[in-house]
Amino acid sequence: MNTVFLKNYPAPPFDTKEILRYAGVKEVTPEINALLFDCLQEVEGVFSYRVCYREFPVSIVGDVVDLSFAKTKSCDLAKNLAGTDSFVLFAATVGVGLDRLVFRYSKISPARSLLLSAIGAERIEALCNSFNQELTAEKKAQGLFTRPRFSPGYGDLSLELQKEIISVLDCNRKIGLSLNDSLLMSPVKSVTAIIGTGTCDIKKTGQSCQVCRKTDCEFRRIK
Repeated sequence: MNTVFLKNYPAPPFDTKEILRYAGVKEVTPEINALLFDCLQEVEGVFSYRVCYREFPVSIVGDVVDLSFAKTKSCDLAKNLAGTDSFVLFAATVGVGLDRLVFRYSKISPARSLLLSAIGAERIEALCNSFNQELTAEKKAQGLFTRPRFSPGYGDLSLELQKEIISVLDCNRKIGLSLNDSLLMSPVKSVTAIIGTGTCDIKKTGQSCQVCRKTDCEFRRIK
């Protein structure tokens, strides 16, 4: 499959508990609730939910994973894709509008800026989940199974792979997603990931956070 496909999604429902978790809120006060409500009103119409994706065959020898467009050495990705025949590579973004708001308020209202950034984190995760669920249902109808999505930076998978991903998916033209020299994506609230597919049904043993070795991540889920 050589075509890069593009999908636009409607806004997924907001999960305020997740937003507050991303913001690091330990105790929800009436003041925080009021600020969150105000922020949610402010971001109305700001997001654009876009995904581009493409499917590739995969082969694995030891801890070297041949992704067709690149080879990468990663024990964790090799384990994630073991027994699969192919994978779907995707990039998702919720647009650059939020970046401007976060930057503006970082100078005048750090608390609002923090909550806006947390809303963005929840939004991109919700978009990835929507795409993941849709893909899983599509593959299930074909008698196939999917693996938990795996992104550069998870475990021992190098962030350097972002360069090849952004290029092979033509992300800049498709969804306005680019990468700077420090491997930071713009828009900030964007994700690239790999979803393995195949006939082998290996039950998910935990969230991606449980297979990732980055234990100091501020967004890490314990369960």
